[in-house]
Amino acid sequence: MPAEPGAMKNELEGVVALAELVQYQPGAVVSRTIVKKAAGTVTAFAFDQGEGLSEHTAPFDALVLMIEGESDISITGVPHRVSTGQLLRLPAGRPHALKAVTRFKMLLVMVKA
Repeated sequence: MPAEPGAMKNELEGVVALAELVQYQPGAVVSRTIVKKAAGTVTAFAFDQGEGLSEHTAPFDALVLMIEGESDISITGVPHRVSTGQLLRLPAGRPHALKAVTRFKMLLVMVKA
């Protein structure tokens, strides 16, 4: 039986539209783990406008791939405006924070090995 339009299965198969991986929710940050392996993770996020993540560090390098929208991302206090189609590396051990300028969706690729 085919899935309803817009419905997502737990496991991804075939071609998937990036913007459909996770949906916006008012006043929230929504995440969905796409891949979780010992070598790293891939997580899709949807941030409502004005939402963010406070400054934190991670022990591994990560890549932010902006699917849609715009975010201010600071790394060690240096601001970066990241927009649709752009990529930003978050170096391991360096504090970073995110704030949604507009609502936005991104993929976060964490590389552990």
